[in-house]
Amino acid sequence: MISLRQLVIFLLPTSIHARLLGLPTSPFTHSDGEVRLDKIKSIVVDSKYADSIDERGETLIPPMLLQFASTFADDLKWSANAQVSVQLGHDSTEDSIFLTVGNASDYLDAAGRETPEGYSLSVSSSGITITGASPLGVWWGTRTLLQQVILSNGSLPYGSGTDSPGWGTRGMMLDAGRHYYPPEFLIEMCSYMSFFKQNTFHLHLSDNLYNNVRIYSRERSLDLYARFRLWSDSREVAGLNKYKNESYTREQFDHIQSSCAARGVTIFPEIEAPGHALAIVQWKPELGLEEDLSLLNISHPETISTMKSIWSTFLPWFHTKMVHIGADEYTADVNDYNIFVNAMADHIKTESNKSIRIWGTFPPKYTDGYVNIYQNVSIQHWEYFEDNPYHDYILNNYSVLNSDDAFYVVNKWSGSYPQTVNIVRTFNGNPSTKDGLWYPYIFNMRNSTDNPLRSEPLVLGEIAPLWNDYGPNSSVYSEAYYAWRDGVPALADKQWGGDLTAAEFPGVLSGLHPFIPGQNLDRSIPSQSSTIFQYSFEDSYIAPPNASTTIPDLSGNAYNGSTTCSLAPSSSALLINSRCSLTTPLSSKGRNYSLTLSLVIHSLTSPANATLISGHDSSLMLTPGITFFASGNHFRLNTTVPLNQKVHLSIVGRGNQTFARVAAEGVEIVEEEFLTKMGINGERFVWGPLAIEAPLERIGGEGCGWEGEVSGWELRDQV
Repeated sequence: MISLRQLVIFLLPTSIHARLLGLPTSPFTHSDGEVRLDKIKSIVVDSKYADSIDERGETLIPPMLLQFASTFADDLKWSANAQVSVQLGHDSTEDSIFLTVGNASDYLDAAGRETPEGYSLSVSSSGITITGASPLGVWWGTRTLLQQVILSNGSLPYGSGTDSPGWGTRGMMLDAGRHYYPPEFLIEMCSYMSFFKQNTFHLHLSDNLYNNVRIYSRERSLDLYARFRLWSDSREVAGLNKYKNESYTREQFDHIQSSCAARGVTIFPEIEAPGHALAIVQWKPELGLEEDLSLLNISHPETISTMKSIWSTFLPWFHTKMVHIGADEYTADVNDYNIFVNAMADHIKTESNKSIRIWGTFPPKYTDGYVNIYQNVSIQHWEYFEDNPYHDYILNNYSVLNSDDAFYVVNKWSGSYPQTVNIVRTFNGNPSTKDGLWYPYIFNMRNSTDNPLRSEPLVLGEIAPLWNDYGPNSSVYSEAYYAWRDGVPALADKQWGGDLTAAEFPGVLSGLHPFIPGQNLDRSIPSQSSTIFQYSFEDSYIAPPNASTTIPDLSGNAYNGSTTCSLAPSSSALLINSRCSLTTPLSSKGRNYSLTLSLVIHSLTSPANATLISGHDSSLMLTPGITFFASGNHFRLNTTVPLNQKVHLSIVGRGNQTFARVAAEGVEIVEEEFLTKMGINGERFVWGPLAIEAPLERIGGEGCGWEGEVSGWELRDQV
């Protein structure tokens, strides 16, 4: 059978045969023959470099080559069902993958500078060798190898190639200030990004909702939603953060950073000020500008010292060489703003030897009385009404990161921005070439005179942001991933410097996507058929009191359940209450499912807080209407479940929508959609759909808040 890779290569023009099709594409000269992964027995780490690390990247906690090798071995098992050992050695063998470090001068970026992220891949009858400019370069080489064995059904063609990223900063930004995301979600996102060779995850850690603060009274403004996501017990910041359960402790933030660094991704932290600073003003109201409390009054004698204290508290948390101080959309005095930025740059450098980045806001002017920000402050360009990145900054010797809003996403609703990444622009966003492929040096997709040369060394790379302008109730956690699901790989190819075409992209992504290691953001569940699990209850399955009995899964998938509940008299149903439970080996099911529970509710011991089914990502409740608790919010329906009557309660996920359906004898079938009410600019509201994962872990048990009978429980992956 011909593989996807072989088919695509056969159909490609001869001029682009000398590459490996992947995300991103990799230069590679093919020769006759191939190596089968099932013949590979070990990963051999060059003992000379096993303990070496990359000290040239942005992270201060870079993994050793041996650590990258261990993660690679785990990924081969996850993605390709390959069992390989990791050992030290000096040379490659025909049944091994040899990892080593070579000459850094062999690997150059778009500006012709050495990059530690480059690598070479060689495949022959003598074995497979990945040589990196550093251990990080080796890691990116393992991503190429892993993608190729996935696309080629476990084989690698003979040949060799040398590959380097064009730009050093490649990634995404997530607005965690307006919407909290749990550590495990962030870590899974790092795994997803890393698979496509993105190396930076920018976390926006403080903000207030996108609303017009000026329309509210001072008292109302001081009560609006605003959050600071880092939790410290330090006396210097006592009271800054009032929401520990929506925040990251130092231990949690360390875990996020180390887990992401293990896959080559640096967490890049941002604390926003002097704009978008309502969380700080709610802590110390005297620091806010009277006309707009979301802005700090920089001329207040305690403003800069307060921000220095905040940064001094959290700088030891951040394992990066650079931090982001925000400095976005400040509309008060320009010189005050620039003085603030310079003061923070000096303080952060003195305290931690870190440099800073800001959002492009006030471009430099070389006139009397105008204070310019330091040239060693890097600029994150996002919109042309704020600055012209080439003419204002690069030509004045400032380094610039491309975050032009051409690739912005605003989660769930916006009057001007899309809800998913505009991937078409990655294939036609170059105004100067026929093929139209966009790359990070292209700031303006219409006017090429606003763009520097591809080789411009002051272009740092590109990060594409996702904003949660309308707050924590507008979406569940996974909807951020779905906004990026196709956008991450499309952007990653061009951020690296790849040349995948629009025609090639869908097939390559669909071939790779089910096998991306270290994450299950889709919450997919393997199944032999459309029925994922099915339980019914008979006498022979029920344990005596205080014991546990296996409930066979009738679907054939062997997702057997377990119960400590008893059988109801004269019926094949479990008696459910707070003293017993029915559990499954599963936790959640992502989009496109039908979950049906056949039950009778005899009583609600907690009428406003009964939990029918618990899961990792959500819980199905009665409050008393049918309710989902997901991502920290309750989403309620008007539909209720009648007492003392057998009903079939179905939860149906259809794409980005979720519905509840209640069927009972003599009662008209009712289907109602779960919706969320989002505030828009603080002046009006819109309703939006929700894609809520199905909860699968447990029925009953302590705190369930109801008593009744369950006669059947089924999950299907079609609706």
